Amino acid sequence: MRYPDGHGERVRTRIVEAASRALRRDGIDAVSIPKLMKLVGLTHGGFYVHFRDRDELVAEAVAYCARDSALSSDVPAAQAFARYLSQDHVRHPELGCVIAALGIEGARQRGPVRRAFAEAATRLLRGVERRLHPKSSDGAPSDEALATASRMVGAVVLARLVQDEGLANRLLESAKGR
Repeated sequence: MRYPDGHGERVRTRIVEAASRALRRDGIDAVSIPKLMKLVGLTHGGFYVHFRDRDELVAEAVAYCARDSALSSDVPAAQAFARYLSQDHVRHPELGCVIAALGIEGARQRGPVRRAFAEAATRLLRGVERRLHPKSSDGAPSDEALATASRMVGAVVLARLVQDEGLANRLLESAKGR
């Protein structure tokens, strides 16, 4: 059966998008290839038409998450920071920052997955720098950007961990510098 032009790329994109949500929601080790392929309506065997192995998919999904971040978009700085430091982001890791969702797991990975996490973290830092100092020419994150990014990621992680919505809100607000 002949598929239309671009079919393979569209299927690959569907798999990556589904993986990016599942990984952020459930964690790296919890996402199996058979379960993921079933989620997108394909067979387990079809996975290998699109990816060499699981690591290739995970690395691509991490890169997709980093590109899809609020800090990578063109929304105004205040809006991007507010969206990042929101209860919506806390409640929906599958739609949010891959570093806040999986950072510690990413640090334990090897090869292409570890490199994808390193690039995602660097992209996050540069995104914060660009928001704080739009006129900066070299793109290297300032100490202010490093502190701000650390505070933001930490606030989201801690807000997800505490079982007290009031405390979670205080964590998010304190990271906003209020």
